[in-house]
Amino acid sequence: MTKDLFARIQEAHKAIRPQAAVTPLTYSPMLSKASGCEVYLKCEHLQHTGSFKFRGATNKIRLLDPATLKAGVLTVSSGNHGQGVALAGKVAGVPVTVYTTASASPAKIDAIRALGAEVIAIDDTGLAVELEAGRQAKAKGMAFVHPYNDLDVIAGQGTVGVEIHEQSKELSVDLAAVFSSVGGGGLVSGVGTAIANLSPKTKVIGCWPSASTALYSSIKAGKIVESEELETISDGTAGGIEPDTVTFDIGREVISEMDLVSEEEIKAAMKLLAQTDRWMVEGAAGVALASTLKMAPQYQGRAVAVILCGRNIKLEKFVEAVK
Repeated sequence: MTKDLFARIQEAHKAIRPQAAVTPLTYSPMLSKASGCEVYLKCEHLQHTGSFKFRGATNKIRLLDPATLKAGVLTVSSGNHGQGVALAGKVAGVPVTVYTTASASPAKIDAIRALGAEVIAIDDTGLAVELEAGRQAKAKGMAFVHPYNDLDVIAGQGTVGVEIHEQSKELSVDLAAVFSSVGGGGLVSGVGTAIANLSPKTKVIGCWPSASTALYSSIKAGKIVESEELETISDGTAGGIEPDTVTFDIGREVISEMDLVSEEEIKAAMKLLAQTDRWMVEGAAGVALASTLKMAPQYQGRAVAVILCGRNIKLEKFVEAVK
């Protein structure tokens, strides 16, 4: 599967320009000093809509049949994917409907509406809303842009991995590892596939908040299993996974190591990044940095890349997290 996916990623890497931005891979002197590693930050929080999700949404929508697009597209999201699809739809002139949970971040929902999408909130679990959104898309004859269980979406996210490889080579840096936060697994599946094919000696580290471990628990069990979902500041990675998700098999193949971090470690990483590099990022980005700092003893003196996957967090929530 990953060979076919890599071909899709390579094609997407060329095709989603100029809509998707090429985000910087920047060296962090202060984080490098603090960790003992050579730390490079892949700044996906600077991507349009404030997260990597715009890549996958753009790639999916460009590949849909024009006749299908007339009916509009439907998706499900806790925030970042919804914003990505809303903007990709706006650019393509396609109506967008976003299903979400009633507990989703108000700031992210407001941002989705500001981009012209219709938002339908349901008071249920993330997985239940996800399944209902899929049913509604079929009932209404609308294309469903899945946040992770879709190879075209994953291919768009995989362009992050291609950029990391290209940019590290331009900098003459041999990366020992790439750290990626994981929710449904779309980002790590795409990035992992790209890295496995372009730089096979580079490890891909999947990073989870210990409060939300759906794909982690399933990979550990060797099959899709249910896991308890607790409250986490990493709302971008929270929620269950579909029982047939393609990211399960891909993740098992391309993730080199898996790591869990606590809420305290996530918040500490967010605070440290604000102090060292003046970036205010959301919890999901903090997860990847927290795992980097935790695993730093394994990579002393070696170069690592940390994907800062998003910045969409309310100021009040960020201030509360880092105080």
